[in-house]
Amino acid sequence: MSLTRQRSSRDPEKFPTVQLFLLAIVRLAEPIALTSIFPYAWPLVKKFHVGDENDASFYAGLLISAFALAESLTGMFWGGLSDRVGRKPVLLAGCAGTMLSMIMVGFASNIWVALAGRAIGGFLNGNIGVIQTMVAELVTKPEHEPRAYSVMPFVWSIGTIIGPALGGTLADPAFSFPNTFSPEGLFGRFPYLLPNLVCAGMLLVSILAGYFLLDETHPDMQPNVLLPDSTYVSDETPLVATADAIKKPAVDLRSESYGTFEGSDDSAWRRAVEKTKSPKIFTKRVVALIIALGIFTYHSMTYDHLLPIFLEDERGDPLASMSVFAQSAVGINPFHSPGGLGLSIQRVGLIMSINGIIALLVQAVIFPLAAAKFGIHKLFIMVSVLHPIAYFIVPYLVFLPASYVTLGIYSCLTVRNVLSILAYPVLLILIKEATPSPCVLGKINGLAASAGAACRTVAPPVSGLLYTLGSRIEFTGLAWYGSTFVACIGAVQCFSIKRQRNGTGIEYIGQKGTPIILVTDTDNEE
Repeated sequence: MSLTRQRSSRDPEKFPTVQLFLLAIVRLAEPIALTSIFPYAWPLVKKFHVGDENDASFYAGLLISAFALAESLTGMFWGGLSDRVGRKPVLLAGCAGTMLSMIMVGFASNIWVALAGRAIGGFLNGNIGVIQTMVAELVTKPEHEPRAYSVMPFVWSIGTIIGPALGGTLADPAFSFPNTFSPEGLFGRFPYLLPNLVCAGMLLVSILAGYFLLDETHPDMQPNVLLPDSTYVSDETPLVATADAIKKPAVDLRSESYGTFEGSDDSAWRRAVEKTKSPKIFTKRVVALIIALGIFTYHSMTYDHLLPIFLEDERGDPLASMSVFAQSAVGINPFHSPGGLGLSIQRVGLIMSINGIIALLVQAVIFPLAAAKFGIHKLFIMVSVLHPIAYFIVPYLVFLPASYVTLGIYSCLTVRNVLSILAYPVLLILIKEATPSPCVLGKINGLAASAGAACRTVAPPVSGLLYTLGSRIEFTGLAWYGSTFVACIGAVQCFSIKRQRNGTGIEYIGQKGTPIILVTDTDNEE
C-alpha cells in the first residue's frame, strides 16, 4: 500500500497572486457596468421628461441610488448565504444579476423601467461583501494584507477608467456616430442600449472565467490540505488512519472521564468551541468601523454623483464683469457659484477615465508606501481628518478662467483620489481585524456592504436635491459644502475607534463542529 502526501493547491504562506488575479477578472466587469451610467444619467432622465427639467439632478440621483438601495436590503442576506453555501456561487449570481440589470436599463423606455432594472440588479448583487470575505480568506499573513486589500480597489479604479469612457462614448450613438447608427434603428430608439450591451457582455465573460477558474475560499469547503508536513494518509483507504499517521492514542480508554469533556484535558477546547459557536458580532469596534465605512461611502458617493453633473451643467459667470486676476481672495464670494463648467458628455467621460488612471497611480504607488510608513490605524486617522478638503475646493473651479479649468479639475481629482483610495482598503483591513471569528466574516462583511449600500442609496438623491436647490439660488456649491460637512463628521468620528492589539486562541469551528483554524484575534484595545 503506497502512501501519498496530501498537498494544497496553494501555499498559505505565499501571496495568493493567481487567485487574486482571477478574482480581479471576475470583479472588473462590475465597476465598468456600475460607473458607465454616470456620464449619461443626467441626460437620460431629461430624455424621459420626469418632472421639471431643473429637477433632473435629483431624479438622476434616484436612478443611480436605486441599485444601492436594493443592495442595502439584501447585502447581509447574501453574506450569510455565502457562509452556508460558499462564496463562489453567490459571487457568480451577483454578476448575473448585474448583467440582467444592464439589459433592462438599456431597453428602458421610461424612468420606471430604468429604476426597476437598477433595483433588480441591486437585489441580486451581494458581491461587495462576498469579495471582501474572499480576499480575507485568501490572505492568511498580516504582512500580505495591505498589498492584497489594495487589489480590489485597484481593479475598481481600472473599471472607473473603462466604464465612464464606454458610457460617455457609446451613449446615444445615433447622435455621436450618425454615419454608423441610424436614428430610426434600434440604437436610435434606445439611445443608451449600446453601452449597456457592451457591459453585459463583459459581465458574461466574468461569469465564465469565475465558474471555470476561480477556487472556492470558504474554509468549510476546502480539502483538508492545511495539515502538518508529517501528516500522511493512505491513497487506497483515505478514511482509515495509517500507522505512521498516529503517534499516540487519541483518547485514554482507562480514564474515568472517558466519554465526557469535564474531566479530560480537552475541557479548554470544549469551552472554546462553545464560545466560538455563537460569537458576538456587534462589538463596539465592529459597529464603530461600519459607521466609519458608512460615512466614507456617503460622501464618496456624493462626489461620484455630483462631479459629472457639475462638469456638464451650463457655466455661469460668478464674477460678472470683474476679471479674476483683478480680484483678491476677498473679492470671491464663496456663496455665489452659478451653474457648473459647461463641458460635453464626451469630455466628461474622458475626464472620469483619466480620473481612474490617477486612482490607479495612487493605488499602486502611494498606498503601499503610506501603509508601510504610517501603519494602518494612523493612516486611517490621517485620511479621515483631511477628507473634507477634497469637497470644499471643488466649487471654486467656477472662478477659474477657461484656460485654467482643466488643470483645476485634475488637481481636485488628485486630492480626492489620494484621500479616497487610501481610506477604503484601510477600512477593510480594520474591519477584518475587528471580526471576532472567521465563521461570521461573511456576515460582517455583508453587514458592512449593506451599510455602505444604504449610504450610497441616500447620497445621490440628497446631494442631487442640494444641487437643485443651489442652482435655483445660484449657489451650486451648496451640495459640495454639504459633502464637506459629512466628511467633517467622519473626521471627528474616527477618533472614537481605538487601536486594536491582537491575541491568540481557538477561533474557527466549522459548520459540522470540525476545527478549521486555531488562531484568533481578540479584541484588545490600547
